[in-house]
Amino acid sequence: MLDVLRRERVFIIVLSMAFLTAALSYPYAQVAMWVGFAFAGYSAIANDSIQTIGTFIASNRERPWWHLWGFIGGIFLVTVTWSWMNYGGDVSYGRLASKGFEKAPESFQFLQLAAPLFLLVLTRLRMPVSTTFLLLTSFAASGKSIVSVVTKSVSGYAIAFVIAISVWGILGPWMKRQFTGTAHPMWRVFQWCSTGFLWSVWLQQDAANIAVFLPRSLSFMEFAAFASAIFGGLGLLFYMGGEKIQEVVDEKSDVVDVRAATVIDFIYALILLYFKMHSQIPMSTTWVFVGLLGGRELAMAFRKANSDGRTTSAAFKLMARDLIYVTIGFLVALLLASAINPVVREGFFGS
Repeated sequence: MLDVLRRERVFIIVLSMAFLTAALSYPYAQVAMWVGFAFAGYSAIANDSIQTIGTFIASNRERPWWHLWGFIGGIFLVTVTWSWMNYGGDVSYGRLASKGFEKAPESFQFLQLAAPLFLLVLTRLRMPVSTTFLLLTSFAASGKSIVSVVTKSVSGYAIAFVIAISVWGILGPWMKRQFTGTAHPMWRVFQWCSTGFLWSVWLQQDAANIAVFLPRSLSFMEFAAFASAIFGGLGLLFYMGGEKIQEVVDEKSDVVDVRAATVIDFIYALILLYFKMHSQIPMSTTWVFVGLLGGRELAMAFRKANSDGRTTSAAFKLMARDLIYVTIGFLVALLLASAINPVVREGFFGS
C-alpha cells in the first residue's frame, strides 16, 4: 500500500512539473514543439500500448523486459526510418498530408502542449482514450477534416465489432478446445511475428498523433531526436510492465495464452491494414481495438467459449464500460480542442 502511494505521489510531482514546463515553453515555438512532442510521445504510446503490445506484454511476462523492448523498439526504428526516407522526411506515412493537417504549427497554445498530459491522467485512470481525437483535433485546420476523422473512427469500431462477433462466434468453441495445455513453441514465433506486423501497421496509422507537433519534413538530426526519444520511452514502458492501462487487457478472457494473443493481434493488424489502404485520413485506432475486444468478449461469453466462465451479462457490462471510457475520452478531447481551436467550435458547435 505504501509503495502504491509513493508511486502515485511521484506521478503527481512529475505531472505538476510537466504542466509547469508546458506553461513556460509554449510561447517559444522552437522549444514548444519538442516539449509537446516529448509529452505526446510517451503519453500516446502509454495509452495506446493496450492495442498493440498489451497482449504481447501479458503473454510474455516470464521474459526479461529488455528482450521485448529490443524487439518492439527495433521494429519501431525500421518502420519510421522507412517512412522518413520514402516520404520526404515525413514519419507519419503521409497521414499528416491529408487536408487539414498538412501545415506544421507555427505557434502553440498552452493547452496544445498540455493535452498529452491530460491523456496521461486518463491513462492513469485506466481509460482507453483516443489519442487521435485528443492530440490531432487541436491542430486541425478545417472542420471537415475533424468530421472525417470521427466518421472513419466510428466506422472502424463498428467493423471491428462485427468481425470479432463473426470470428469468435463461429470459431470460439473450436479455439477453446484447441487452445488447451502447453502451447507448441512455434506459437511463440507466430505471436512475435503477428505482434511485429501489428506494431508496424499501427505506427503507420498513429505516428501522426506524435509527429503533429513537429515539422512535416524532418532533417536528419530532427529525425534522430524523434526516433531516440520514442525508443527510450518504449524502454521505460517495458521496464514498468506496461502502464496502468495494461489492466484493460489483462482483465479480458484468455489473453495471457499465447495462441489467443496471436489471433487477436493478427486480426487487429489486418483491420488496420485495410483502413491504411482505404484512405490517408487519420483515425482512432483505439476505437477499432475496443470494438474488437468488445465483440470478442461478447461472442465468447455467448458461445461459452471462455475459460473463466464469464456470463453474457458480465461480458456486455465490460464491453459497455470500455465504450463509455472511449466516449468520455472523445468528449474530453472535444472540449479541449474546442477551447484551443476555433475550427473545432465551428465544426461541432456552430460558433
